[in-house]
Amino acid sequence: MSSTTTRTVRPRASRGAGEVLREIPLPPYVTVEDAQFAVRAVVVHAPRIWSGGTVCRNDASPHPCRLHRWGTRVLAQRGLRPAEIAALIERGDPAAELPHRPGA
Repeated sequence: MSSTTTRTVRPRASRGAGEVLREIPLPPYVTVEDAQFAVRAVVVHAPRIWSGGTVCRNDASPHPCRLHRWGTRVLAQRGLRPAEIAALIERGDPAAELPHRPGA
């Protein structure tokens, strides 16, 4: 008599479409290097209009993605105003220099 074994493979639990990952923690104080990483994050993860709505240009997740939110928060903590952050994104240069802030 032959025996057959049936093996059930279950996919790993995945996040639902509406489930959001926790925020990336901010550094205790923002260094120049943190600020440059933040510029890169907001530029590379900029919004893109797509047929299903606005998505992250880098990974097509709903915009603003975690890295874009983190970068925006870091730049705001560094003293940049929303208009200055928007100008960096519009410029599109991930290596752009930050506007000089006295005391920053």
